[in-house]
Formats: sequence, structure tokens, C-alpha cells
Amino acid sequence: MASRHDHCCVPLCKNDSRYNKDISFHSIPKDGDLRRQWIHAIRRDPGPDFKISLSTKVCSVHFNAHDLKKSIVGRRLLRNGAIPRYFTWTQDKTERKPPKIRHIDTEVSMNVDSNNESSADMSVVAPYPDHDYMCKETNVLPVEQQLKAALEYIADLERENNRLKSLQFTVNRFTNDPDMMAFYTGFQSYELFYSTFLCLEPTCSRLITWSQLQKQKPGDTHEMRDVIKNETLCPIDQFFLFLCRCKCGLFEKDLAVRFNISVSTVSRIIITWVNYLYHILGAQSIWPTREQINQSMPDCFKESYPNTRVILNCTELKCQTPSSVYLNSQRYSHYKSHTTFKGLIGITPSGAVSFVSQLYSGSISDVDITAQCGIITLIESNDDVMADKGFTIHDLLSKKGATLNIPPFFTENCSEFTKKQVQTQSIASVRIHVERAIRRVNDFHIFDSVVPLRFAGTLNQIWTVCALLTNFRGPLF
Repeated sequence: MASRHDHCCVPLCKNDSRYNKDISFHSIPKDGDLRRQWIHAIRRDPGPDFKISLSTKVCSVHFNAHDLKKSIVGRRLLRNGAIPRYFTWTQDKTERKPPKIRHIDTEVSMNVDSNNESSADMSVVAPYPDHDYMCKETNVLPVEQQLKAALEYIADLERENNRLKSLQFTVNRFTNDPDMMAFYTGFQSYELFYSTFLCLEPTCSRLITWSQLQKQKPGDTHEMRDVIKNETLCPIDQFFLFLCRCKCGLFEKDLAVRFNISVSTVSRIIITWVNYLYHILGAQSIWPTREQINQSMPDCFKESYPNTRVILNCTELKCQTPSSVYLNSQRYSHYKSHTTFKGLIGITPSGAVSFVSQLYSGSISDVDITAQCGIITLIESNDDVMADKGFTIHDLLSKKGATLNIPPFFTENCSEFTKKQVQTQSIASVRIHVERAIRRVNDFHIFDSVVPLRFAGTLNQIWTVCALLTNFRGPLF
């Protein structure tokens, strides 16, 4: 078996037991406090590139002579509590000598006298000095004027700084522009946006980001929450960035340029905030009571359908075609002639969103999605549910003692307006409001293009958050 060779683990130290027989090598102690002092002294933190083992040694060159002792057999040992102290970075460096001061006369006088001729004084100007401090200062302003000029320069810099800050793409830029606030966020004014953020602030200040969650270890929750204080964007601008992504459909690279951050940071902010808002807004009760429905019911419903509790309709979001034939058949919608995700929305007669289902495969029918999404459990006896022709859910509602109002199916060979046709027009005139509510959801332009399958993990949260945010735009009437 080959003999073991010891090497010193201290950075910049090349001592080796093969070439330095007079140097002893000592293992890093196992004691917790003393071990940490050794690691701090040698400036090497344990990690992927440095792992402490029995073969990790520090040579005796780094110890004081009083820290070493010899055993009975002549081996060199360390005394208890010894800590390495001498390293390359602790040695005194030789100070550089200051440059010699060269005395240069700026003017040399020479007297010229030849053959009893008249003498003349000639003044010869010395060469230009090597250093600017050798020049004589001329036209020096008084201290008061220098101070005044400095203050004016500082004021100019502050004005320029404020001008550049006003051009930064942050929410503060649009505090006095309601139109731009509505364009970028969907909120009708900055006051409404800020009031909403104030409601979120107590919890978002303790928010755990997506990147922190990926690195989470048991017992590290408190430390992870402290890291958010070092984020590049403050929480209100992160909220603004998320709304810009949803409302305007801006690409992540575009947002990275606007906010002067990396694309990966934009992606992490969006994932963090969509999951955060999904839990915060989803925890709020948006299903109104019968009394609340009656108080806000418009006149057009009071006259014809006073017992209406909810108006139902489905909408579909186009998604990327999967490579799997089975998934393609499950998500293909004949109505859109494309693979889609399908969701159900319920609104109150006043136009507020009162129910948002999760997203289902595009091939699911209106009846199946109504039965599976859970809205039937919210319906009470004597409630009226209004929907389109595809919602043939009489059996589901009859078990709850509720009534379904849908346009009747048209019969052929009718030469006059029948009672069913008049009923169809009556239902359509009030059911159109659910289309207006869905149009508000579709105003979030993140749904304009075909949704990539890589967004499938957060698409359901984005859909729910966008639908719930439409309630902040106020009533339809």
C-alpha cells in the first residue's frame, strides 16, 4: 500500500509532506466552535468544491510556535485551543517608498556679458512641469463663489435625477393618468390600484418567492422570508409588473427591458404573484346571498326574471397542440376548431363575477362542466339559473328545487312569432350581460395568443385571478 501524503488545504499554501519533512500537518478539529474558528481563519467554506474529511490538513507553518508541542515519541502536536494565525494575506507587505520631490524652477535668469558689451538679462521659461500640482493656480474663485457653483451643480443633478426617475417604467409614472392605469392594469384609477395593494401589503411583505420555494429546506422558512427585502423591485412594482403581463400580454423579455431586470427575474415574479393572488383572492367569498342579489338586481331582471341567482356561460382559451394523439383528442374543441382549455363563469344579475370554475379539457360539454365544477351545490331552492341552449341541466337543478331559464329550441316551419320565440328574445336580452362580463376577462390580452403548454402549470391560476380582478372594474350597469 502506498504511503499517504499530506497537503495543506490553506489557499495559496503549497506545502506537501513529500517535500517538507520538517513541517507537520494537523487535521481540522471536530469540536463545533473550534472547527468554525479554523474554517473562518483559513477562509474556506465547506461546499461542493471543498469538503472536510480526515485527510483535510493544515500545516504547522500557519501556527504560532507556542501552539506546538512535542510528544514523548517526538511527534509534533497542537495544544488545545490552537488556531491557525499566519497566512499569506496576514503578512506585512513592504511599503513602497514615496517618490523623490523634484525641485523645478519655473524661471531661470541668465546674465549675458561679452566683450565689454552692454549686459542684458534674459529670462528663459522652464519646460512645462511634469505634474499639474507644479503649476501655479490662476483665476481661482473665492470660496463663496465655488460653494454657490457647487450647489447649483447639485441642484441640476437632482433635477436630472428626478426627470430620469419620472421616465422609469414603474407605477409611480402613471399616478396621475387614469387612462394609462386602466390600460396597463385594468384598474380605473391609481387610487383604486393603491387601495387594493394596501389590502395585500400585510401578507405580501412576508411573501415567499418561487425561487425560494424551490430551494426550501425544513426549518428555513423564516430565513427565506427575510430574503424578499433584497428583491430588485419593491412589492408594489412587482404587482404592477404582473398586471402588465396579464392585462397587456407583454412578453417577459419586453418587461425585463422596461423594468431593467433579467428575464428569469420577470418569470419568477409572475409565478410568485399569480400563485399568491390565486390563494388570496380565491379565499374571498364572492357568492352573494339571496338578499344581496335582490338589493343589487337591475330593473330589467326584476320585471321578467326576479328570482335569477346566477347566469352561466363557458369560454375557451386556445392552447398549443400537444404531440400526444390522446391529449389532442381530449382538448380539441369543435366549436373553436382548435385545442382549448374550457372554463365556466357565473355572474350575478348586476354583472359581478360570482363563480369561476377551474379549466377543463376543451372537449368537455357544458352539462358535464356544470356537474363537475361544483356550482350546483351553491344553488338553493326557488333559485332561477339562466344559461344558453347548451346547458340542458334541468335534471341537476330539479334536485335542488331550482329552475332553469334557457332559450327554447327553435322549431321549423313557423310562419309567425311563437311564444317560445318571444321568450328566446326576452332571455337573450338579459343573458347578454354574461357575455359582457366574459369580454372583460378576455380584455386580459395574455389570452389573445395560443397558450404554450409550458404555461399549463400556472394557466388555471392566471385564468382565475384575471376573472376575479374584473370585479374591481365596477358593475356592468
